[in-house]
Amino acid sequence: MASTVLITGANRGVGLALARHYHQAGWHQAGWRVIGVCRHASDELAVVADRIIDGIDVTRETDVARLAEALADQSLDLLINNAGMLHDESLGALDFDAIRAQMEINAYAPLRVTEALLPCLGEGAKVAHITSRMGSIADNDSGGRYGYRASKAALNAFGKSLAVDLGPRGIAVAQLHPGYVQTRMVNFGGLITPEEAAQGIAARLEALTLETSGGFWHSNGESLPW
Repeated sequence: MASTVLITGANRGVGLALARHYHQAGWHQAGWRVIGVCRHASDELAVVADRIIDGIDVTRETDVARLAEALADQSLDLLINNAGMLHDESLGALDFDAIRAQMEINAYAPLRVTEALLPCLGEGAKVAHITSRMGSIADNDSGGRYGYRASKAALNAFGKSLAVDLGPRGIAVAQLHPGYVQTRMVNFGGLITPEEAAQGIAARLEALTLETSGGFWHSNGESLPW
């Protein structure tokens, strides 16, 4: 029986690369069934997703409730909270609306989606939050990007608490930095391709256990400081 993965922000970038990866290969012999969630579907996603649920803004409570209703009878083996956004604020030119927006989509939305889909997650399921090493306080030696750093740090904190709370249910949680990826978010100036990032993320998730749940890793396997 195929396993099922749900990926938010699956229409492009790392999310699309993850959808392609799980469409092509899985850690179970029977492979994977891919559910792509996004605001606007793409032709590329349609090729690899078994099901697309579009029109979903993960920052909206009503949309997330509609997502949960659509999945009421669906069991999920893997939930990947990937949808996110980046604005580049600097001191002296802070945009607090942009900072709030990043908190909504980068931190609050993954927590909202995870809680809403808990009925779909049984023992042995895994939850992945696509975070960033920019959410590491110890690793911050360049400043700036106040909203992005703070939102990813909050996501890391949420993920750690989820790992503690979901452990007794047999659900493992990971915070994963994909690397500096060549996506539109960084004007395609990254160091690795989305496909390379997806392969690394999938490897980390395959290795994830209840004993290692709650960790913060680079997709290359490096353990990152909080």
